[in-house]
Amino acid sequence: MIGLVALGLLLSGVTIWPMEWELSTAIRLLWGSAPASDGTVHAFLLRVLDAWRTTARDTPFLLYGFDWLAYAHLMLAVLFAMVLKDPVRNVLVLRFGLVCCACVPILAGACIPLRGIPLPWFLLDASFAPACALPLWIALRDVRRLEPPQ
Repeated sequence: MIGLVALGLLLSGVTIWPMEWELSTAIRLLWGSAPASDGTVHAFLLRVLDAWRTTARDTPFLLYGFDWLAYAHLMLAVLFAMVLKDPVRNVLVLRFGLVCCACVPILAGACIPLRGIPLPWFLLDASFAPACALPLWIALRDVRRLEPPQ
């Protein structure tokens, strides 16, 4: 379970660099060349792709923030991978992960309306919390079984 979380963090970190290709490929696979209607996920993703391209062209230094976001994901993956070596001693990392999961919907719920992101996006972002919390909770339960009796 811990390895699954570490892998998810690793993948979410490294996928930032080919973002333009990933996003344009996803749009092409899902909608082809069909025109988007206003207010749809398709239209929103086209806006995101255009904004990414504009930012990369006009103000590429802003993308440096995404590099640091990727770095944070990679370092968290390392942190969780370290739990695999000594889960009892590193049990606080699992608890920290569960706290992070609990905070995801709070941040998404506060920031999505502030940034003009379509509200259904909240469901996507918030879905990462239980998807990560479940394996962390299972791992924490199993690590507690490994702890010596007090």
